[in-house]
Amino acid sequence: MEIDFDRLIRRILQDQTTDWHGIHGLTHWGRVYANGMKVAEQSGANVKVVELFAFFHDSQRWNDGFDLGHGQRGAEYAATLRGEYFDVTDEEFELLYIACRDHTNGCTEADVTIQTCWDADRLDLGRVYITPIAKKMCTTAAKDPATIAWATKRAEREIVPSIVSEIWHEQRG
Repeated sequence: MEIDFDRLIRRILQDQTTDWHGIHGLTHWGRVYANGMKVAEQSGANVKVVELFAFFHDSQRWNDGFDLGHGQRGAEYAATLRGEYFDVTDEEFELLYIACRDHTNGCTEADVTIQTCWDADRLDLGRVYITPIAKKMCTTAAKDPATIAWATKRAEREIVPSIVSEIWHEQRG
């Protein structure tokens, strides 16, 4: 089954409890998606897992501040939509689950797909005026100063990536 991201994102937004305009909301997810695609080109990560991570990793936050357990909740939420909104193998789902569950722990050691997910999220720190630090990245691609500069510029400018732009503009009126 090919993933209908528009349908999936709309469903996630229906079930989200926080303001999707916030720093962990829709535009963040879109930039994590774009960052992940850029890093995956070089890392060889499983693209389907990286794509799904972008939309689930912060989807079950209770607030934009400290929210211990939101990654675990996002992983568990992904399990409820598996089969109806997306299909993955058990191995792919395990990678997605671990990537979501552990994305805020500051880890760098993991499967390359999980590393790519974590880097995709960390590369969007510019949205809160933090420049990502290369040594805290996992993959060679994400450690590249050009990649960090590209992602930081997009985050600081609050770029709305095309994967979410229709929904973003629709909801903003």
